[in-house]
Amino acid sequence: MTATFTTALDVRPITGACGAEVHGLDLATLDDAGWDAMYAAWLEHLVLFFPGQSLDADTHVAFGRRFGEPEIHPYIPKRDDEHPEIVVIDTDSGGAEFWHTDVTFSPTPPMASILQMMVNPARGGDTLFTNQYRVYETLSAPMQEFLEGLTATHTASTFGHPEQQATHPVVRTHPDTGRTSLFVNRTFTSHIVELRRTESDALLEYLYTWSEQPRSSAGTGGTRARSGSGTTAARSTTRCPITRVGGASSA
Repeated sequence: MTATFTTALDVRPITGACGAEVHGLDLATLDDAGWDAMYAAWLEHLVLFFPGQSLDADTHVAFGRRFGEPEIHPYIPKRDDEHPEIVVIDTDSGGAEFWHTDVTFSPTPPMASILQMMVNPARGGDTLFTNQYRVYETLSAPMQEFLEGLTATHTASTFGHPEQQATHPVVRTHPDTGRTSLFVNRTFTSHIVELRRTESDALLEYLYTWSEQPRSSAGTGGTRARSGSGTTAARSTTRCPITRVGGASSA
């Protein structure tokens, strides 16, 4: 994928796996050229970190709408009645301290999440992301072939709603990049439909462990946008408002 933009960004990769800091943009006043350049960087690096940004609630939601229609999360408390698109993640109240891909119990999981750090400890507090392209690509060819065509059921049991379920392919192709990624996660994936439960449990545990290796991850604090199909996330010791936007079908 090659594109030329008039807006020059200062993009600084932070690991070999995924993630880059972006300097030279004001997310509150982003023009079309800046948006196109940022979007291309997002597809390449999967997770973008924007140091020094400060978005009020209206600007946060408006930025999200450029990706697609914001999701209203069915279970997490909202920032306020005027901004139901924004939820607050506060790890003093439990947070989201386990590896997951957002809202996969929905038939149309969000394509992106936008987080803005508000309170960060002097040390720790990282949000971690893994490159699910790399996770899939480093599996053996026989394992990749075996996973093709399998589907998994995802539930909202973590939120006390096991009846909320959706089924998605175990591997998915990103609509923009054409790359394939693993699409199961420890928090919401219940089982692989085509396997016995004992087989499913064993295979999923292997895939989770493979996904969570440091060689496939990146993490830091700040305001960020991330790619849904290409990444998964775990958060610890932070407080941040988050907006999830767009939707990806299960096909």
